[in-house]
Order: sequence, then structure tokens, then C-alpha cells
Amino acid sequence: MLFQKDIEPRCAYCQRGAQLEDDKILCVRKGVVSPGGSCRRFKYDPLKRVPPPPVLPDFSKLKDEDFSL
Repeated sequence: MLFQKDIEPRCAYCQRGAQLEDDKILCVRKGVVSPGGSCRRFKYDPLKRVPPPPVLPDFSKLKDEDFSL
């Protein structure tokens, strides 16, 4: 599944908001708001959401015997 169905509403990735600075969002309904805020008019825009970086695997615990048949 590419996107979760139960996204927590945040102004940072709302369709009605535009990024002004790192800590300010310009909302069509509310004006200048914080990125963590939300309102009842939240509409999710998947292109604005930046997913967390993937976790890198830790290969230091593996031995040479783990790779032989």
C-alpha cells in the first residue's frame, strides 16, 4: 500500500496550504499558520508529504558463514 488511509491532518501537507518558510504555512482559509496545525477543512495532498528516509540495514552482525551454502 503506497499511502495510508488514516493520515494525521497537518497544514504542512494540506491541499489548501502553501509553504512560506520552514515554520510557516499560508492557508487559504486561516492565513499564516504553523505546519503542525490543522482545521476541519483539511484536504490531503500526497505530493506535499515527504516520507521519512528508509532505515539502512546493519550488516555488521552478519558473519561469513551466513553467506555460504
